[in-house]
Amino acid sequence: MPNPGISIVKTPDRALAVNKVLKNTYLLLAATLGFSALTAMLSMALAMPSWVYLVSVIISMVLGMFVLPRTANSAAGIGVIFAITGLLGFGLGAILSLYLALPHGPKTIALAFGGTAAIFLGLSGYALTSKRDFSFMGGFIFAGMMVVMIAIIANLFLQMPALSLAISSVIILLMSGFILFDTSRIARGEETNYILATYGIYLSIFNIFISLLQILGIMGGDD
Repeated sequence: MPNPGISIVKTPDRALAVNKVLKNTYLLLAATLGFSALTAMLSMALAMPSWVYLVSVIISMVLGMFVLPRTANSAAGIGVIFAITGLLGFGLGAILSLYLALPHGPKTIALAFGGTAAIFLGLSGYALTSKRDFSFMGGFIFAGMMVVMIAIIANLFLQMPALSLAISSVIILLMSGFILFDTSRIARGEETNYILATYGIYLSIFNIFISLLQILGIMGGDD
């Protein structure tokens, strides 16, 4: 693990390599987000049931944990990450269909989309322009994720709207931290695999969007 107290001096070759990873990451991220939107629309057109979301998430998690790391250094990794993001988009379509059926569903989705875009662009832009080292956040984010997982399991039994709201809010904070953490690692030359970099940032964006949907859905349900 790099020492945060030591600044990383970029030689011209290193700077070119970092810029290449950044460019490839954002190009692939844009492509995977667009592909997810297409598979989401397909899912909505097919009127897929809500359980498809859970199945898609489970399969994509398996691919992300066991298949992507083994293929990330080859062309096959491109196909795997499109499979993962396509599955997540397909599952998301089933959730979006549920929200569209609500009185304020279209507005909720639009607000969640706009909020997600604003969070990502703001945090990513800050990490790139500030050049700060956010590696110190890694331990806090990991600990926070453990707490969130426990809270999610507990809420499966408790079914408390207030706890659901709190969990979604914390997830947004943690995923925002991940965006800063991942973008900083790319900008500092610590992440050299643009496929894995894309995967990490995509998951943060996806989880922020889902959490904003849940928060806005809960708040909108009180009208």
